[in-house]
Amino acid sequence: MGPLGNPTLERYALSLLRIVVGFTFSLHGAQKLFALFGGMGGHGGRAMFPTLPWFAAVIEFFGGVLVLLGLCTRPVAFVLSGEMAVAYFRVHAPRSFWPIANAGELAVVYCFVFLYLSAAGAGPFSLDWLIRRRGRKGSGLL
Repeated sequence: MGPLGNPTLERYALSLLRIVVGFTFSLHGAQKLFALFGGMGGHGGRAMFPTLPWFAAVIEFFGGVLVLLGLCTRPVAFVLSGEMAVAYFRVHAPRSFWPIANAGELAVVYCFVFLYLSAAGAGPFSLDWLIRRRGRKGSGLL
């Protein structure tokens, strides 16, 4: 039994965390790729190919959508965790040691949530879970 006292409740909480984080993270990519939500810098800017912000935007948008859907969650979350670590050390850390002073606290939180998801998986409300379940039925394991 886990810390919430109910292993099933914990799995559903994991799915909810994954869905919310995947959704909010994909919005950062949409902002950079499609100039939505005010675009980059809040002035309608968009990342231009083939710049580093464009590649980051592609990773954020499509990676966020995959995490939201719970498809290939572990490897995608691992890549997203690495992207956030790189973003933190390239963009935020040079400004100040402290995340609160360098505006990097969101990058740190995303980095560690994605690292957690890469270890914990997607949870039961996910395409990963459906695919795994369907595979077991087809193999005669259920």
